[in-house]
Amino acid sequence: MIYPCSVQTNIQGEELREHGTRLFPVACYMDQLPPDEIPWHWHNELELGLVVAGSMTVEIGSARQKIACGEGFFINSNVLHSANSMEGACCELHSIVFHPLAVSGSMDNIIWQKYVKPLIENQGSPGFCLKPETEWNRKILDSIAVVWQLAEQEEYGYEMYIHNELSKMIALLSENQSTANKKIFGKEQRDNARIKEMLTFIQANYDKELLIEDIAAACAVSVRECIRCFRATIATTPIAYLKSYRLQQAALKLQLSTEKISVIAQSCGFQEMSYFSKSFKEVYGCTPSEYRAGKQGIEPDAGADSLKELEEKF
Repeated sequence: MIYPCSVQTNIQGEELREHGTRLFPVACYMDQLPPDEIPWHWHNELELGLVVAGSMTVEIGSARQKIACGEGFFINSNVLHSANSMEGACCELHSIVFHPLAVSGSMDNIIWQKYVKPLIENQGSPGFCLKPETEWNRKILDSIAVVWQLAEQEEYGYEMYIHNELSKMIALLSENQSTANKKIFGKEQRDNARIKEMLTFIQANYDKELLIEDIAAACAVSVRECIRCFRATIATTPIAYLKSYRLQQAALKLQLSTEKISVIAQSCGFQEMSYFSKSFKEVYGCTPSEYRAGKQGIEPDAGADSLKELEEKF
């Protein structure tokens, strides 16, 4: 079965969604960018993706990778990542998210000890782009396509065939990880811990009035160090991330609730409707009312573009 894109996290930014089932913890997703949003988050599972149309940008920690059609990516366990389309252009992504135990079955065998454990515990291998020009990359990209097709068709025995393909990919990743990455020590490792702590604070308090001093204090660092840490790890500023996260939460509420737009804006930390409406359109390319109409399958209200009508009608 193929699932649509949907990322929901807890206050620590860890994804809440269960990928696959307890008996078969593997899930395949089709992401269309835009309008699907893939905000900063992390999960215990490994993730592999293949761009089948258009192009996109994947951010893996502080690394920003442009992924063209026919290329892909690998994201390791518990690594912060996000994705967006290139300059608003359409992009279709096929991704596979699976628990490491989907390959090894348990932690007391050679598969886990020799291949899986060294891969997921290598902090110097958070993730990377997969290019078809490189032979071992191309083999992984081919396997991603095979797994996605097997999951889509669900013919008898597909779980076993998927397991075989995942095993091939883990073997290739494990064999080649050490040649492309270095271990993380000192400052970089500390920055990764700090950024998760500050993101946790923002995601727990985004509905309140927040200053950069508040974000810095959550990690007991100076404002200057807070800004440096954000730029070094996720290539943005604390306030820019706060605004982006607020808009993502507003979009989710517009999709899932019937609350007035003015109420949603305030609940996401926007005190001025004009600023919220302008910011939302800059990111999503439409007004909040048009976004809600498209997601909920209702007719958009042509007269709901003014702030007064937004408040009255929604």
